[in-house]
Amino acid sequence: MSTTISIDGFTAWLDAFRTRVTENKAYLTELDSAIGDADHGSNMARGMAAVMDKVGAAAPSTADELFKTVGMTLVTSVGGASGPLYGTFFLRFGMTAGSVSECDGPALAAALRAGLEGVVARGKAEANDKTMFDAMAPAIDALDSALASGASLADAVAAARDAAAAGRDATEPLVARKGRASYLGDRSAGHLDPGATSTAMLFDALAEVIAA
Repeated sequence: MSTTISIDGFTAWLDAFRTRVTENKAYLTELDSAIGDADHGSNMARGMAAVMDKVGAAAPSTADELFKTVGMTLVTSVGGASGPLYGTFFLRFGMTAGSVSECDGPALAAALRAGLEGVVARGKAEANDKTMFDAMAPAIDALDSALASGASLADAVAAARDAAAAGRDATEPLVARKGRASYLGDRSAGHLDPGATSTAMLFDALAEVIAA
């Protein structure tokens, strides 16, 4: 069982995420139509398609190069809030991972934590605001906790995946306090947050790749 994730693994992660948002484009858009601009699915599918095109053409050899390409592509190709937020996440991820060709569990966790901090700096979200933070923060906390207890990389990332899914589900009863959904007030309750939903897909894709 691998104790690290390589550049090829990171690229596979991005491709698996692209597959998920593409296959669930209509579902993500349906979620967003209830409390947002009805474009999260189409935006993410378009953005990740552009990402994989750029990554394939550039063939980055280090994590910082790879995720700079990913982040800048998302910032420039995805509309709404999701482009800047996901773009910032991946830019910070790459800056923290550095000029390396693979990451072990602690390095992966540090890069993910830096990505989360970038999302917070960009979007000012906190727990229970009904945003992608509500899936991402519990996932990274679960990853840190599992690694600290001696879990394997695969098991730690699986714990992160499960925590992201639970965080996604927990957004349904919340009243949105950030973004366009917040304009709806109490009417935003009763709907899953689309950003938290795509974030859960991001961690599901990571768990799949590391378990392979």
